[in-house]
Amino acid sequence: MSQAKAVRWGVIGLGWFGEVHADNLAEMPDIELAALCTRRPDRLNEVADRLNVSKRYTDYQELLVDPDIDVVSITTHIYDHREIAIDALRSGKHVLLEKPMAPTLADCEQILEAVAQSDGLFMVGHICRFDPRVTLAKQAIEEGRIGNIISMHARRNLSKSIGETVLDDISALMGDGIHDADLMLWFSQANVSTVYAQEVHPGKNKFPDAGWSIARLDSGAVAVVESVWHLPESTPFTIDARMEIIGTEGALYINCGEAGLAIHDAQGVKLPDTMYWPRPLGNYFGVLKEELRYFANCVRKGEPPQRITPAESAAAVAWMEAATESARTGAVITF
Repeated sequence: MSQAKAVRWGVIGLGWFGEVHADNLAEMPDIELAALCTRRPDRLNEVADRLNVSKRYTDYQELLVDPDIDVVSITTHIYDHREIAIDALRSGKHVLLEKPMAPTLADCEQILEAVAQSDGLFMVGHICRFDPRVTLAKQAIEEGRIGNIISMHARRNLSKSIGETVLDDISALMGDGIHDADLMLWFSQANVSTVYAQEVHPGKNKFPDAGWSIARLDSGAVAVVESVWHLPESTPFTIDARMEIIGTEGALYINCGEAGLAIHDAQGVKLPDTMYWPRPLGNYFGVLKEELRYFANCVRKGEPPQRITPAESAAAVAWMEAATESARTGAVITF
């Protein structure tokens, strides 16, 4: 498409993060938030009225046949990802699918087939790959500054008050551990050989609140993913996210939990998000905007995204799916 033309974008799914997508897109130059879709008419009108979006759909199939839409964000429940993504690709739309790609590797493989047969571009929203702290770490690894990676450990922990809002939809390992699984595979450029995991389920929601997974990579490195959505409600962290990467010649330490801002008030101490989708002075800023901008530029240029490929997204799902199976059975899963 012409690089001078605004990319016309629709959002399918208006839960909390779908609304964040829509809000960011509405503020971005050279992007037109052209359509919104959710099955709930009241919610649809609430968000569309606020953002002044005229095209409103309660059936995503009607949005997909709208010739005025170039790109769709799919921000629905993970168990809807496969069907909607495949339909969107078959319709010829460019697709930004929120992570995880799908609940199972088998689902991912069906999406990969649709990607191969579609003229539309496709990317899964692994937002951490757009975090400058992460990309600088990747650059240091590629420059050989820590030698060959031998060990990685990550934690990505949330308060139980946040966990309780999503643990009926997805487990902590699949929901957040997948971020670090993806980054570890990206950093190491290796594949998983074996996986062992344990999950803990102290809460009352459908899925486990906490999980640890250890993987042996075919490079020989060991990789440990920790995801616990059961920190006390008084925790100052919006998210306690850190990673240690040790190599034969050095080490890297990424700290995405310290926000650079601590607010002390009558409610205690809080470390707000200052990087991913903060809204200083009423306008969004941050890593999500960078991810959206990157995909929009790929669409304008007609170039498949290289920052994260569909196969890499599927590999992260495969690891977390194996971790879930290992935690259920107690067995080491071999790839």
